[in-house]
Amino acid sequence: VPEPLIFELSSPGRQGVALPDSDVPTKPVEDMIPAKDLRVVLAELPEVSEVDVVRHFTRLSAMNYHPDKSMYPLGSCTIKHNPRINEDMASLSGFARIHPLQLDETCQGAIQLMCELAEYLSEIAGMDGVTLQPAAGAHGELTSLMMVRASHERRGNPRS
Repeated sequence: VPEPLIFELSSPGRQGVALPDSDVPTKPVEDMIPAKDLRVVLAELPEVSEVDVVRHFTRLSAMNYHPDKSMYPLGSCTIKHNPRINEDMASLSGFARIHPLQLDETCQGAIQLMCELAEYLSEIAGMDGVTLQPAAGAHGELTSLMMVRASHERRGNPRS
């Protein structure tokens, strides 16, 4: 059974935590944030109890691979948040069984997925482009160093 979204656990009027009154002087938010940056309509946040929030995110965390839960056979690149759904998608036969010498026409879906991912990452990061080439930790670190070196060379500031 998939874990519902936190918004699906919401119930109107339910409150998680009641904050105490401030014991230090306060300032109106309008004095600190320009009016153009203030929200006009309240955010539609989920109305859930504290215990529901804790249980929800504990269940989600139990679905993730992490080094404290079990052995993960890779290095530093994997000691991070690895949502279970990412592992499930990566293990689909259309992705997991692709071979570098496979015919182009048989892997267009995977190529499209990687191109779109690169576009999204570029847009999110505000960069002209990204690479999905590094396979893992040390490979990624070497790729990063090579990109920094190429950037310096392109600017006429070569480093050795």
